Order: sequence, then C-alpha cells, then structure tokens
Amino acid sequence: MRFSIYRFNPERDARPYMQEYELALDPHDRMLLDALVRLRAQDDSLAFRKSCREGVCGSDAMNINGRNGLACITRLADLKEPVTLRPLPGFPVVRDLVVDMSTFFAHYHAIRPYLVNDEPPPARERLQSPQERAALDGLYECILCGACTGFCPSWWWNPERFLGPAALLQAMRFIADSRDRATAERLEFLDDAYRLYRCRTIMNCTEVCPKHLSPSRAIEHIRRRIVSEGL
Repeated sequence: MRFSIYRFNPERDARPYMQEYELALDPHDRMLLDALVRLRAQDDSLAFRKSCREGVCGSDAMNINGRNGLACITRLADLKEPVTLRPLPGFPVVRDLVVDMSTFFAHYHAIRPYLVNDEPPPARERLQSPQERAALDGLYECILCGACTGFCPSWWWNPERFLGPAALLQAMRFIADSRDRATAERLEFLDDAYRLYRCRTIMNCTEVCPKHLSPSRAIEHIRRRIVSEGL
C-alpha cells in the first residue's frame, strides 16, 4: 500500500515536505494505525501520537486523505491510494503528524469543564431524573481529539480568540447539566463576538466528529440559551 506522509522536523528541516512510503500489508493490518506502527518500525524518525488504539483517547487524530479522523478506527480497506496523511489543519506542527494542542486545551479549560455547585452536598450524591441525565447525551462523549476544531475555518482564522467547536460542545455539556449552578456566568462568558459568534455554522465539525456528535448543534443551543436568558 502506498502512503504519502507530511514530514517536518524543525531541528533539521527548513520546510515541510511529503515523503512516499510503500508497505506490504500484513493480514492482521486492519486500521490505519496498524500500518503507521509498521511504517515507524521501518523509519523510526516518523513521529505521530497514539495510545488506546480504540477510538477513546483521541491522541492519533490527523488529516487522512483530506479529512480529519482517528487513525485507530480508520479502516485501511476504505482508503484510496496513495493514502495522504497530514497533521491536523490549523494547529502548529511540533513534528511530522504531531501538533501543538496548547491553545486547544487552554480554551477547553477556559469554559470551566467541571460542575460548579456551592450548595451543601446531599448525603450520597446529586441525583438527576432520567430526563435530566438524557439531556447530556451527545455532549459528554467528546474525547477532545481536536478533529472538529482542526476542520473549522473559523478556528484557522482566529485560533487565539474563537473557542472552537470542541470547547463549545464541552461548554454546553455543563450548561445542560441540571446539577450545575453557574449557567448565568457560563453564558455571560460565552456571549462574545469571538468566543462564540465567530462560528459560521459551516458544520465541518459535525461532519468529521469520530464520535458522531454535533458541535454545531451544541453551539446553536448556547446561542438560544443566551437569547432566552436575556443576556
């Protein structure tokens, strides 16, 4: 199988380049990550991230034939040759397919991704009705892989100021949580021309989410909540 992979080592290379590889697939090679691991066995200078291999950690997100996805759950049989691999668009490249996600996680932490509730805790736990718990479906499953954010033109243009679809999806996860008591403060923080409203509803984020979530829908719900709260 033929591969064309983005290469860039800032300690050695003046500029990025594409390197061609040929790999005879093993019968056990099912996913793209299987092939990448074997390619690195041939060329140990090739850099990429991986961890769980099960589509849970999100560490091996990359641009695969022009579309962001996870290497560990991308079937080799579904890929056209040559398989072109590039780092996530819009992120600074550390080396090869490894990107710097510092700004991505700074935006994630900015939305306070935890419950805020200063009320005295109950004896056992803060209970939710089945309906209240169901309101979190489609929000909590995000694995923070960055595939959606790296496919968002608004993020490419304003990475320092636009929070991006992943952070906004996580913001809605806590806004929707019946146990949280910081809804007004969360909405006030998000009611900003860049943090929230730089989204143009292109829906690239929803198209590439490996968990089949819809950040664009979450962003729309935040906008509606801001209107309904009269902010």
